Amino acid sequence: MSEVNNILLVKPYTFDVEGSRLKLTAKQYTSEACDVNGLTLLFAHCIGSHKEQWEPTILRIIQLQAQEEKCNRIREAWSFDWQSHGDAAVLNEKILETLDNAVITEEWASALESVVKSPLLHNHRMVAIGHSAGASTVMLAMKGFLPQQSPYKAVFLVEPTMLSPEVYDAEARKLYDYVSSTKEHTLNRRDVWESKEIALEWLGSRMPWKAWDPRVLKLYVEHGLILVESSNGKVATLKCSKRLEGITYPHFTAVVEATKLFHERCHTLPIHVIFGMKTDYVPAHIQESLVDTSRGRIPASVTRVPGAGHQIVQEQPDALASAICSNLHFSPPQSRSRL
Repeated sequence: MSEVNNILLVKPYTFDVEGSRLKLTAKQYTSEACDVNGLTLLFAHCIGSHKEQWEPTILRIIQLQAQEEKCNRIREAWSFDWQSHGDAAVLNEKILETLDNAVITEEWASALESVVKSPLLHNHRMVAIGHSAGASTVMLAMKGFLPQQSPYKAVFLVEPTMLSPEVYDAEARKLYDYVSSTKEHTLNRRDVWESKEIALEWLGSRMPWKAWDPRVLKLYVEHGLILVESSNGKVATLKCSKRLEGITYPHFTAVVEATKLFHERCHTLPIHVIFGMKTDYVPAHIQESLVDTSRGRIPASVTRVPGAGHQIVQEQPDALASAICSNLHFSPPQSRSRL
């Protein structure tokens, strides 16, 4: 167990997933401000990211909720790597090298569901929080549960890239062209630096990284990059390779299915949606379609965070934490009768 900022206690985990050759990696976060009677938070990151990107947000949530009654404090937080990202990409490297196709959202969701169902989280009062593609992941991880038996107290969809069926049907060709452009941009991006220090300096002077909170950028270099041997000695490169990131984008089945689950589950489960104030990636009409109550998709709340765009986790982690905490208020669990 290690410490972050001398406040968070961090314990790494590796999970074998039934029916998959790929391992799942995670970190559990606790602190002195945590309470066993509180909430367990589960975090899923976006494409091209890694579990540690959530640490500033996690720390701030724990601090803010420490002032609440015990049932609304944080018991622990868990952040998970997509199997092709972060530490999981390193652990699964040999298998990933043999794959022609992406590790799709559904496979990550299935792995997350297996952890949610495990004895490790038995009787925990869980809240799921997903960013971008991670939003679809936490929704799909509910598929194995009946609507009336959700494992979660609430779900937060942060800048979700989910698509309503009607938008997908009307704009499929345009959407494929859009994500294909994102894929090409990813494949053409620089991914090797002489050292992590040089990578930090290079990234910090260019968009989008220079718009990030300095803590998040430092975590990206520390945990999203790895030192490897090259013909010129050791160099820093991405744990999630450009190839693996690029081929993950053009997959729409999961984001449409996640929206259908939103429609199905929003009547029995509080589903909160958080957008950045800047619409710099997901077009406004797609955001509006997702929370269109006339279509039966009824969010518990919709929040827009000033100063943030699609990369809200990276740009405004403290403001994001405040937006989440504004809806982390639940009644104490009822005591079981002794009769």
